[in-house]
Amino acid sequence: MSRRHIKRGIAAATALLLAGCASVPHDAPQVAQLKPAALGLGDTAPAVSDRWWDSFGDPQLGRLVELALADNPNLAGALARVRTAQAAIDVQHAGQLPQVTGDAGLQAERFSEHYIIPPPYGGRVYSVPSLAANLSWDLDLFGRQRALVAQARSSERAAELDAAAARLMIATAVAQSYASLVQADRQAEIADRFVTTRQQALGYVQSRIKHKLASEFEARTAETLLAEARQAKVRSLQQHDLAVHALAALVGRGADFYPLIAAPTLALDHPPAVPALLPADLLGRRPDLLAGQARIDAAVSGRAVARADFMPNVNISALASLAALGLGQFFTAGSAQVSGGAAIHLPIFEGGRLRAQYRGAGADLDKAVADYNASVITAVRDSADAITNVRAADADLVEQDKVVAGLRDTVRLDAVRTSTGLGSRLDAVDSGFRLLEAEQSRIDAQANAITQRIKLIAALGGGFDPRVAVAANTKGSGL
Repeated sequence: MSRRHIKRGIAAATALLLAGCASVPHDAPQVAQLKPAALGLGDTAPAVSDRWWDSFGDPQLGRLVELALADNPNLAGALARVRTAQAAIDVQHAGQLPQVTGDAGLQAERFSEHYIIPPPYGGRVYSVPSLAANLSWDLDLFGRQRALVAQARSSERAAELDAAAARLMIATAVAQSYASLVQADRQAEIADRFVTTRQQALGYVQSRIKHKLASEFEARTAETLLAEARQAKVRSLQQHDLAVHALAALVGRGADFYPLIAAPTLALDHPPAVPALLPADLLGRRPDLLAGQARIDAAVSGRAVARADFMPNVNISALASLAALGLGQFFTAGSAQVSGGAAIHLPIFEGGRLRAQYRGAGADLDKAVADYNASVITAVRDSADAITNVRAADADLVEQDKVVAGLRDTVRLDAVRTSTGLGSRLDAVDSGFRLLEAEQSRIDAQANAITQRIKLIAALGGGFDPRVAVAANTKGSGL
């Protein structure tokens, strides 16, 4: 008889007993999952390269990101959780298969003279060997074990996506720290120019004091400005060192790694282009949102497990063993014992335990849906904010470029006026100070434009391809 026929026969027999089982409560989920269309999101995610850091054009940045993705301790923990989830699948899958066990034993036993075994066996000590093979097979007629496997698979998928989210977080953290390193180096260059210019100004003031054309007040002012320039240099070097320390920690290294970080070649004045419109369905590939969906799937399977607990559990079992008094007859045919049959467990009355478990599984599903909905709303806001910040940073940089260009013209004209005797050299020095300060502010604006792009990448779950013209699914903020 085939396995199919066995299942059908047992199912028909147990159907007669279902009326005696505990009834499944009619508790519907209370939280509805947000649909992508309701938020302007597409149902499919566009394919975009995961190597978004290559668009910044600095090979060292790519190397640091790859090192971080290989050796970061936080990522190692996330990958360990993936392996744990994979092992849980194998555990649940084993429950669908026949279980075969073996037992063997040997003990010495003295039989009572006044019990069920009469002399000559009673009152004597015998060796009692045993050898048995056991077969147990849960037929899973109502899908409980299949639901457990599905739940484990969804949990594994969620763990994998958590690891992907950790990769994204680490990669963007490396990029932001690298942008801070570039900013610090550029600010240090500006600070050097500040120091040189203000040393020249101090020398000029001291020369005027010798000729009684200036006062000690002007000298103190020039010395203060020089101290400020040197202070800016110290702060830039501090920011440089802190960025190096952060990068080393992100790649899982210590102080030995600091000298290995060379001067960056990332160009602050050429940030990656951002399309005028970005497809909102880019959010559909965010690993945290996909992980939330996987947890919903796991909760749905968990609810199916709790529902299956109300159904009968049918198990086939068999036993083959050898048993004898003494070793002499143990391996003979007469010592063989064989048994087999089926067992049905009916949950007739469980004191409310099954209902409580079912309600708990429903609450777990509602929580998974609520967490997913909150994550989606947050993701939409984060991406919209990130796009706004990118546009604002670009606009701010455009205006700062105009400031720098205007001050360069002022410096040039002051130099002409000074050379012709129509202007004061102090005026030229003052305009030079203002130009250097404006260039320092431009470095900050350029670094901010880079940083805001990295935050946009994080909000969208990865990079975007500026070469492809795309259409937006929503209006207003460009998302």
